Amino acid sequence: MLLYYGFNQADTFMKIEHFAINVKDPIAMAAWYIAHMGLTIVRKQDGGANTHFLGDESGDVMLEIYNNPPDQVPDYANMNPLLVHLAFVCENPVEKRAELEAVGASFAEEVHIKDGSHLVMMRDPWGLAIQLCKRGNKMLRSQQ
Repeated sequence: MLLYYGFNQADTFMKIEHFAINVKDPIAMAAWYIAHMGLTIVRKQDGGANTHFLGDESGDVMLEIYNNPPDQVPDYANMNPLLVHLAFVCENPVEKRAELEAVGASFAEEVHIKDGSHLVMMRDPWGLAIQLCKRGNKMLRSQQ
């Protein structure tokens, strides 16, 4: 019996542990995401690539940021935000947008979807796209 396209019930489910990105300044970036996006340090490595694993409040999702190789950090600021972005559940995107703009983030675009969703795309101070998502129909199991 197929549950999802291409997935057989006899297969083992996989769970995403983390998503990793190479950034210019992982120490400063980690501090900003902790202070302004509510993430916490799950694990970090001082020196070398300065790797940080940042977790959300659920404890189920992590973002890994590091600087390795240092000469191959993508130019996030000049990338279309739809190529790569971090999306956060946000009950008040208008208020959070103002808070983030006050601490160095910049506005990219705002979208209202027919289902009642309100999406605000921004860029963090390093140019990485972040999206504030207030969904009309909740998508995460933990929000049901």
